[in-house]
Amino acid sequence: MKLQRVAALINKELKKTFRESAVLFMIFLFPAVFVLTFGVAFGGLGGTQPAYSIGVVNLDRANMANFTQSFLEVLSATKILSIQVYVDNQTAQIDLSQGKLQAVMVIPPEFSQSLVSYHTAPDGPSKWVNTTISLHLDKGSIVATQAIPPIIQQVLTAFTGRNQQATSMPIILQVASLVETKRTTAFEFMAPGMFTFASIFILMMVAQSFTQDRENGMLRRMRLTPTTSTEFMISQVLSYMLIALIQAVIVFIAAYLMGFRPNVGFPAYIMASILVLTFSLSNVGFGLITATVAKTSDAATGMAFLFVLPQLFLGTFVGASLSSYAQVASKFVPSYYVTDALTSLFLRGASLTSPTILFDAMVVAVSCIIILAVGIILYAKYCKI
Repeated sequence: MKLQRVAALINKELKKTFRESAVLFMIFLFPAVFVLTFGVAFGGLGGTQPAYSIGVVNLDRANMANFTQSFLEVLSATKILSIQVYVDNQTAQIDLSQGKLQAVMVIPPEFSQSLVSYHTAPDGPSKWVNTTISLHLDKGSIVATQAIPPIIQQVLTAFTGRNQQATSMPIILQVASLVETKRTTAFEFMAPGMFTFASIFILMMVAQSFTQDRENGMLRRMRLTPTTSTEFMISQVLSYMLIALIQAVIVFIAAYLMGFRPNVGFPAYIMASILVLTFSLSNVGFGLITATVAKTSDAATGMAFLFVLPQLFLGTFVGASLSSYAQVASKFVPSYYVTDALTSLFLRGASLTSPTILFDAMVVAVSCIIILAVGIILYAKYCKI
């Protein structure tokens, strides 16, 4: 393999891409316009979504009526919150940072004692044993920041038997983790999925490009040169990786202008870039599979949607609002794991070595190798590179 030939092919592919106005719009301008449009539409809004899991750390070991268990049963009876009991706060906080939970609720040691004191003297606040329930919320979830606290507060008020309009209660619910955190808009929750969304369209560009090269005789002329199949495919892969990198930078600039400014370090951006580029290679593989089957560039465009739509609706910011069955199906598309990892990195502040990030990265890498290999083998076999 000669690097000069690879460099020449990369130069050819990039020139062809940048000279096509339609391709330029689809790869670069469309993602930027899309992000800006959504930023304007959702920058000041905060929607809701179904809640799932709440971790509970029970520090109440009082030898009296099991008020804590009754309280958790009432929470579960709402059919909105799923309760998971943890033996220590550290384990629960780790799961929260990795996105496995939407909130962690710490039941104080005086919980049962406070309830007993209230029921003994419901009209005597001076005799109450006051205590506080700490609630730690997932910053990467709209449910956690907006829906969960009111639900728990309503259940707690009803459980104590206190009137909804009462100004004082023996037990206070305190949102401990968001006291100094700024209000997060719906757009910021969507932003990680937008990086994934933009990368998906590389698939369509690859399918069109390879099909056009076959239609206009470029591949036949290529076979008359000393260029090998390996050199050709490496040049194509590197070309689209560069395009994907430029695309990711454009999307981030657009998102930054609309207020998406995650409080993370430089290593998180490096990891995010690696994930996006790896995912882009998966879409190169899907594009090659499409180009193998399609006979014309127009047919390639239509067939590409067979791979675009599932990833778009199941694996980006769109998937969070779908049904439970669709969310299960999303686990079978690579885009889901990219969005999940970016959400954990940018919104939850998960470390690079956390199990969630490592698992997502592993799935993305393995799926990339398999899909890209299948695409190269099929295209090389049936299109005779």
